[in-house]
Amino acid sequence: MNYTRREFLGMAGAAAGAGLALPLTGCKSGFARVKEATGRRLRGSKMKPGIFAARGGDPYRLTIEAVRAAGGMESLVRKGDKVVIKPNMAWDRKPEQAANTNPEVMRALVEMCRKAGAGEVAVFDRPCNEARQTYARSGIADAAKKAGARVPFVDERRFVEIKIPKGLILKKWAVFTEILDADVFINVPIVKHHSLAGITVGLKNLMGCVGGDRGQWHKGQLHQRIADINTAIPANLTVVDAFRILTAHGPQGGSLSDVIEVNTIAVCTDPVAADAYGATLFGVEARDVDHIRIAYEMGQGEIDLNAVGIHEFDV
Repeated sequence: MNYTRREFLGMAGAAAGAGLALPLTGCKSGFARVKEATGRRLRGSKMKPGIFAARGGDPYRLTIEAVRAAGGMESLVRKGDKVVIKPNMAWDRKPEQAANTNPEVMRALVEMCRKAGAGEVAVFDRPCNEARQTYARSGIADAAKKAGARVPFVDERRFVEIKIPKGLILKKWAVFTEILDADVFINVPIVKHHSLAGITVGLKNLMGCVGGDRGQWHKGQLHQRIADINTAIPANLTVVDAFRILTAHGPQGGSLSDVIEVNTIAVCTDPVAADAYGATLFGVEARDVDHIRIAYEMGQGEIDLNAVGIHEFDV
């Protein structure tokens, strides 16, 4: 599965020209804006630079080994920290359909955060499908709770409007306060096809942190909006779930014929590099994905993987 640049750009453009074929049910509903606040600041960590990618047949073990290779969770999480882990948990789909983050990846991350001394671990998403059904069917809520996490549903009273001074289009937007209150924020996307964005990895996954009418983002300048919001709520660590990849009919998919097994979990502290690596696993060039290129041009990370350093190993 490798797309030429022409095929990839045509794939995304065709979806946009088809009258926004992406179903936005649940993504259109608005949330109240409470007050103005500032975005979150990144705290330094001792995690190693570069991309650390583990390959094998067990997503739980791959996650543990990838994080260990990057320096271990104790290099990021301090005793008593509040940790927020944001999976892609937007769709009423089973794990094997590859529309949501693998629950075994989430279980491993929660356990590692707890062992590193986290005082609290919270896992959430703002789903596009009905939240209770999505949380349950994805398998993520059960896996995270059993590992020791709190798994709240988003509440409109807990969205705060923040200023986005570095945003070129978004100058302010409502964000779930769990993100702003976190000492450590871990972004855990699944690599998959997206009918408008081309692909979605970590940068786009942050759309699940925002309130308001997300549907309007898809109606124009989606890629710039994605890059803008990432300037305000940057993740400390991106864990790329490429154990299974949804290759078509994303973001929610449904058919197992659209799913392939890549058997890879990668971690990186650079959000642009993480997405660029995810793009290669999908078979596309990162510079052909507009929101990755724009985030790079805005100084959010490195897009040239040769400059980043890739450490791939089998488990």
